[in-house]
Amino acid sequence: MEDPANNELREIRINPIVPTESVLVSTARGLRPRKDEKPFETSSESRVEKCPFCKGNEDKTPPTISSWPNEDEWSIRIVENLFPVLSDRQISKNLSFGLQHVIDGYGRHEVVIDHDNHSIHVDQMSQDHLYALFKTYRDRMQILYSSDSRIKYVLVFKNFGPAAGASIAHTHSQIVAMPVVPENVATELQHSFAHYEKYNQNIFSHLVDEALTFEATIYDRESGEVRRKIDVGQYVIEKTKRFIAIKPFASRFEWEVQIYPLFSQADYLECSDEDLEDFAGLLKRTMLRLNKVIGGAQYNYFLHSIPHGDEFKKHAASYQWHLEICPRTSIPTGFELGSGLFVSTVSPEDAAKELREVKID
Repeated sequence: MEDPANNELREIRINPIVPTESVLVSTARGLRPRKDEKPFETSSESRVEKCPFCKGNEDKTPPTISSWPNEDEWSIRIVENLFPVLSDRQISKNLSFGLQHVIDGYGRHEVVIDHDNHSIHVDQMSQDHLYALFKTYRDRMQILYSSDSRIKYVLVFKNFGPAAGASIAHTHSQIVAMPVVPENVATELQHSFAHYEKYNQNIFSHLVDEALTFEATIYDRESGEVRRKIDVGQYVIEKTKRFIAIKPFASRFEWEVQIYPLFSQADYLECSDEDLEDFAGLLKRTMLRLNKVIGGAQYNYFLHSIPHGDEFKKHAASYQWHLEICPRTSIPTGFELGSGLFVSTVSPEDAAKELREVKID
């Protein structure tokens, strides 16, 4: 049930990790007529004859790079992307002319076919399969980093549904190895390092600690009325032995959830098999919660981890790898594109409560 105090909420919230990123929480705008993204209608077929990612159609894709558990009876398969955003096939020199600079689009772009079942969703996959999938990500990232010192960053991401950028219905994710660090990751590194230097504290761990222990009642100085009440665990969706799923205070997307380790670890490549088993269970339950609340939503998820290279070693104590899950339930407006402000019409507090209260069998 929604908190009545959140029905007329209008406030700009600052992302504590990236203070230059702001979110306008305006719940009253949720009452206006608007066009939402329609639930993504998927097939129920386990195999589609014309789908290049379905088992038996391996000749319709580039050769297998890696597969699990084996190439003949695979459940997870990695192939080169036929339409790569970056490639190592044609290398050209960087250019500078006037104020303009060009960096060669060198790198690798690979597709991870998440499952041999054409129509299965992440929340329907077994915990063991999700463990194998995220272990596959980790192992492939290690190979890409080790294969070429020019690779500074490897991004793992998933687009589910056309509104999230997916062009093929068969469940899949992607890995892009690039010679530059993405701007949003660089900004996280910059601000988390500044916080660490000032307070000698990892800001990601600080946020997790606050989510688990912080409570406060904030009063108006003049009237004495309660302006904000923060309860312990208000933004926690679920906590396991090793990980925690949190609804960000400054959520860019109405049903956004982020998963963090409960231990200090900047590099996803250092995550143990035992850790990934625990992570897989939490991810499955988080996706089940999202599906029960906003069934059929299209979404993106992506892994943020510390870049590789000597220049990034200083960030090891201040950074934390994490997974961000961003459901696409509305279409960005001109205000959001023009202002750079994300707009959320659902109170993060109400969203966290609704997700947390979902009963999982």
